[in-house]
Amino acid sequence: MSRSAPILALVSVAVLAVAGCNESQAPAARGEAGRPVLAQRVVAENRHPERRFVGTIRPRVESDLGFRVQGKVARRLVNVGDVVAAGQPLATLDEIDLTLQTEQAEAERRAATVAVAQADADLRRTMTLAGQGWAATSVVDRQKAATEEARSRLMRAERALSLARNAASYAVLSADADGVITATSVEPGQVVAPGQAAIRLARTVEREAVVAVPEALVGRARAGGASVSLWSNPGVRYAARLRELAPAADSATRTYLARFTLPEADGAVQLGMTATVTLTADSAERVVRVPLPALFNQGSGSAVWTVDDAGQLVLRPVTVAAYEAQDALVSDGLQDGERIVRLGVQKLDAGQRVRVVEALDF
Repeated sequence: MSRSAPILALVSVAVLAVAGCNESQAPAARGEAGRPVLAQRVVAENRHPERRFVGTIRPRVESDLGFRVQGKVARRLVNVGDVVAAGQPLATLDEIDLTLQTEQAEAERRAATVAVAQADADLRRTMTLAGQGWAATSVVDRQKAATEEARSRLMRAERALSLARNAASYAVLSADADGVITATSVEPGQVVAPGQAAIRLARTVEREAVVAVPEALVGRARAGGASVSLWSNPGVRYAARLRELAPAADSATRTYLARFTLPEADGAVQLGMTATVTLTADSAERVVRVPLPALFNQGSGSAVWTVDDAGQLVLRPVTVAAYEAQDALVSDGLQDGERIVRLGVQKLDAGQRVRVVEALDF
């Protein structure tokens, strides 16, 4: 027993020494590995990014054409989808009644012409008699009045004849501009009233994109730029200009109807096509979007921890332009592509070595 006691004491001392060495080496190893942090690379972007909306290509002017006189439709010369030119006949009325009205007006004008000739002759004879003393002044005055009345009736007959001829010409409904037929509401044999919608014509001279804009972007729609691309050819963009914005929101969708004209539209832009309207802001301000937990503030302003490839931390002061629900928009202090710490920023110290366990693109 006396011999084994010193041996056990020496073994115990050796074990404690080895344990002490291991414990002294463990912190060094942990210090070299660094504290694990979650980081991400930031990307600079426009503060007001582009916003896209689905719209429809519509004509700027689409009007309902109708006959200017009453009558029975004799023929309809076009169908929906037909492309027509200005002055092309679209439909006609039965012209029998209109022809009779024109003939009546011509007869009345001939009668009025004869009455004027007779009144002029009577006035000349009366004036001759008055010069010889055989006619009283009152007779001369009455004959002058009769002559003026006859001339007025002739003028009225001529105007009535012009109106009758115009009415006869209105029996043919013609296109008032180049366009395409989008609707027809009359058929042969139907009796129509003056001004009744008969054929709808969409002019193809100017086309526009119609979209519903939410109220939060009404200001951008007014002041910003816009472009339009077709779903059938998304690679081509057409410059657009706001022409009309509804003064009140739709009661159901709470959006504002906006019409963007397409001055550079070509033949590929057809009526009824689906389009994408892109709204851009005039401001070219660039910001970096960082999550709110990445901000560090000890009373001297906002800052973020940046970490390099070697794992070194640097506290970088930043300027926050705006706060959103989950992110902050940094306008100054960060460069595109830098890596920042996302979480646990309040537990870090300057100069501390860290180990990035996950890097996310943002």
